[in-house]
Formats: sequence, C-alpha cells, structure tokens
Amino acid sequence: MSSSFQHLFSPLQIGSMTVKNRIFSSGHDTCLPTSDFVNDALIAYHVERAKGGVGLIVMQVSGVHETARYSSHLLMATNDGCIAGYEKLATALHAYGTKLIGQLFHPGREIMETKDGLQPIAYSSSATPNERFFQMPRPMSKAMIEEVVAGYASAAKRMQTAGLDGVEIVASHGYLPAQFISAAVNQRRDEYGQDKQLFVRQVIEAVRQACGDEFVVGMRISADEYDHAGMQADEALAATLEVQGALDYISLTVGTSSTFAGAQHIVPPMSVEQDYLQAVASRWKQQLQVPLMVAGRMNQAQKAELALQAGAVDMCGMTRALICDPQMPNKAMVGQLDDIRACIACNQACIGHFHKGLPISCIQHPQTGREVQYGQLLQAATNKLVRVVGGGPAGMKAAITAAQRGHEVHLYEQESQLGGQVRLAQLLPQRSEFGGLIGNFARELELADVQVHTDTEVSNEQLGRWQQLGDEVIIATGAKPYQPAIEAMGDLPVYDAWQILQGSAPVGKHLVVADWRGDWIGIGIAEQLALAGYQVTLASAGLNPAHMLQSYVRDASVARLHELQVDCRSHFRLFGYDDDTVYGQQTGNDATLMIDAVDALVMCMGHSIHDPFDAEIGQRIGDCLTPRTAEEAILEGLQIGARV
Repeated sequence: MSSSFQHLFSPLQIGSMTVKNRIFSSGHDTCLPTSDFVNDALIAYHVERAKGGVGLIVMQVSGVHETARYSSHLLMATNDGCIAGYEKLATALHAYGTKLIGQLFHPGREIMETKDGLQPIAYSSSATPNERFFQMPRPMSKAMIEEVVAGYASAAKRMQTAGLDGVEIVASHGYLPAQFISAAVNQRRDEYGQDKQLFVRQVIEAVRQACGDEFVVGMRISADEYDHAGMQADEALAATLEVQGALDYISLTVGTSSTFAGAQHIVPPMSVEQDYLQAVASRWKQQLQVPLMVAGRMNQAQKAELALQAGAVDMCGMTRALICDPQMPNKAMVGQLDDIRACIACNQACIGHFHKGLPISCIQHPQTGREVQYGQLLQAATNKLVRVVGGGPAGMKAAITAAQRGHEVHLYEQESQLGGQVRLAQLLPQRSEFGGLIGNFARELELADVQVHTDTEVSNEQLGRWQQLGDEVIIATGAKPYQPAIEAMGDLPVYDAWQILQGSAPVGKHLVVADWRGDWIGIGIAEQLALAGYQVTLASAGLNPAHMLQSYVRDASVARLHELQVDCRSHFRLFGYDDDTVYGQQTGNDATLMIDAVDALVMCMGHSIHDPFDAEIGQRIGDCLTPRTAEEAILEGLQIGARV
C-alpha cells in the first residue's frame, strides 16, 4: 500500500460492519434496471467497482411504498420478489470484500416522471408545492403515514434477508423525511406538525424493530438545502443530533431536488469547487457520535486523504470518480496516481443520461453502464497494424482501445498537441477541468504503447497505400466551425467562437452571440465576453440558453449569465445583419426580430465535417462522421477499437 494513503486505506467500523477502506460509492440511480428489481446489468456495473477496490457501495434508492415511484425506472422493495436480485448483488460484491447498503426511499412531493407520462398524485407532509417539478402534493393522512412507516421497515427486512450489510434512510435532497422536518414545508397542525422529527423517529424505530440492533442503519441528510422554502441547516442538524443515538452512521450531502438552484448540488458541475463540503462536514463531525460519510465533488484520492487526515470525515464519497475509473481505489492504493482517469464533472453521461431515462455512463469511460458489452475487452484474434488519423477524443480512444486488444497502433495528429476541440473547450469560463480529458487519454496512450506522431499531416495518397497494404485505417479528423448562409447587408464585424477563444477581441461595446446549438459554446462565449467587459446579448435558437446541456450545468450557467447582466433571448433564428443590426426570425412563426446598436456578431452555429480524404478510404468516427459531442466521439472510438 502506498504510504501516501494511510488514512484512506485504513478500515472503518460502522456498527457491526467493518469496511476495508474509506472510499464509498454513494447512492445514485443508474437507469440500468428495466423492471422493479435488480438485474444483471446493474450487478455487472457494481461488480466492476468492487473489482476496483471500493470499500462500500450504497446502491440506488429503492421505493418503500407504491407512492414512492418518483421515476419510471425505480427499484422497488415493496414485495418479496425483490429479494433474489438483492441477494445476487450482495453475493457478487462480497466476493471482493465490498460491503453493500441499500437506500430506503420515498420522494414525497419530489416526483420527476411516471411510467405512463401522466401527472402523479404526489403525497407530502402538507399541501406545499415544489418549484422544480411543479407538483401540488396531497397531505398524507395518519393512516397513510403509518403505512409508509411500515413500508420502510418491511423494505429494510427484505434487504437484510437478502444479505445486504445495512440500509440507509434517505432524508436528503428534500425527499419525504425532510418534508416532515422542514417547518416551511410541514404545515400540519397534528402531532406530526407539532413534533417535526416524529416521522423520522418512527421510521428509524420501525426499521430497528424489524431488523434488530446488529443490522447497520444509517441516514442520509442534506446539511443545507440552499432553499429558503425548504429544510434549513439548523433544522437538519437538530433532527440529526436527536436521532443519531439510534443510528450507526450519518451520510452528509447538500442541496434539494425541490429547486433549480438546490438541485445543482445533487451532482455538482465542474463550476463548483472540488471537495467543497469539507468545512461544513468538519462542523458536523465535531457534534456527532457516529461515523460521518460525506459526498460532495471529491474526485481525487489525494483530497480524500487530506479530508480524513483533518478529521473532517470518516468516509469519502467518490461516486463519479468511480464512474469514470472503477479501478481508482486499486490504483491509488499502490501509488499509481498518474494512471487514474480523473472525473471532470461534465455531468454529460452520468446524471445527464439519468435525466433522459437512459443507463448512466461516462464520456471518458463509455464502458460504464455498458459492462455487459465492453466490461472485458477481448484480445484480437489476429494482430494488425492500425493507423488512426486525428488526435482528438475519438482518435485517442480508438487508438487506446485497439492497442489494448493487442494491435500495433499509430496515431497521427497534424497539430503539435493532441486534444482536438477539447483544447478550445477548456478555455471557456468554468470549463478548465474539461482539459483533463487530454491528460487522461495521453497517459492511456502511453500505457497502451500507442505510437503518437504529432506535427504530422497525412495525405490522401498515404492513406490509400496503407489501405492497400491491409492496414486498418481510422479517420477521426473532427470538425470546423459551421458558416451558415445568412444575409450580409452591411459591414458588421463577424467572428466565430474559435476565433474568440484563440484571442480575437472585437472592437466596440455591444456584442451579439448567436447560438444555434445550445451547448457549452454559446453560453461559454457569452460569459467570457461579459467577463471581459462587453455588453452581451445571447440570442439562442432553442427554448432557452444551453437547452442541450444537462440541467444542473445549464441552470448554474444561466444563473451566472444573469449575474453578468447578459441579455438572453430565445427562439431566435439568425437571419442576417447590416452595419449595426442583427436580424433574426422567431422560430415559432418566422416573425422578424431585430437587435439594434450592435458592434459585432459572434456566431456559435455548430460545426461542419472536416474530412479531406477519399470517402472510400478508412472508417470514420466522431465529428468527421457528423458533428456531435465528445461523448459520441469517444464511444465510437471504443466501438471501432473493440471490433478492428
């Protein structure tokens, strides 16, 4: 074991359970189950992390009552049919020394979707609506409260019967227990209103009575929901201190599902500082008598070790770090820190997939969520010479994967550095961590013995010769800014996003950023120009700025634009310009729109294919196939590397 991680890889006693190290994967929905129960895809997903050395896995939430169905793919623990799946998962993880805890869950009013798409009947402590899902809940009757409390107990008993090591009561993120604790939400006049902690106490007591004192029982709670109309920080701490004597641990997080601002902390984007909860965790730790587990943007083993050394936490939630690199604990334990594929908190394929109802993944490690297909790369039956042209994300991933399968691989990049558009993307405000993708892949290229040729331009003739010799040729030459055909009726200066990122500084004060794609580029360019002192109008073709981005990323970004007084306009189709006016069309009816007194136009209009080669030569992946995002490019790199 590396001497740098004496705390991180020391065991921890939690009630009757001994965890082999201080790394845990916090409960997170995967969308892998296709019914109410654990399936083979979910087991394969968690087994990869157990193989990688994680000490504890807290699995995704399981509903304790029929009214707990907050999404169309929720695990349910409401009947004995769930036991077999839980048991199979527990057995698989225990083979690697990994402990397993199940989450007991009821969302209350926080219902995101239903299987049939209809508006649900949501239940809460009171008829207090939420902001994010716009649900008007029905107050729970006392009989229903008793039924739900019993549901927590019976669900816990089923998990115990299946061989899980414990259960976790989810009182975080504004879910049902928090809706009882919060004075702002709980407007009841009965005993549940007079004693805001009564519901939580009853749940814990029922679980204990069903499972006994030796079975591990913890509670997850938000230290601060960041919502004036939700559970306050003092309420959360008071409720926790009151019940901690009946619990084996506390799992701490922040935020709430109820508001757009609070929800950003469920899976904080890269604009949020790493390890940002250490100070609040330290204050809680000083008042707790049980172990404290904390999850909050902790993606590096070094930072986890420092938090443990400082005595701020007892266990470190490193969920996205494990999604990005399941082998992270094993690599850290032996000091192979440079080999760890670091999470960049882009939120694109993890929580972004979940919000689309798709199995979660990772843009850097698309094997995540696809363990059944790509969990084990097969060695090639015949070793080949593979030529990859283009050193962006698609080309790098294709080269890495092909080399890992035993091929001799050469990667050719005409620029002096690898990375393609990632090199530009990392220059946007709040986006610098995205550049970590380059460093991660560069290290993997080195480990896979890929021969990298930078400053090398490949000709069409050279490609043809390689193909005639029987070499595998993969084209990954990317894209370039798209220049739409618009009406130029004057001399207004016009730039594209790449020019701005490469240092162009428009003359004048008022700039219009025309955004067709609705991704990082438009909002990033608008923020960068506003920070530089320009008056910026962001004219988006979509329903709202950054409409293509994962909601937590989008909402945080739009909030920053608001603070910078960027004028955001939607449904704006760029039509043309004259000397000082930008013209558009309202996308709903083609009505003319005008933005006056403009000094320059910056076009963020997406990309077009960059493919200078004969279409009959090679196989194409990434943006040179058709422009999309880094996620599709990297997945296609994996796919082609796995089949050549």
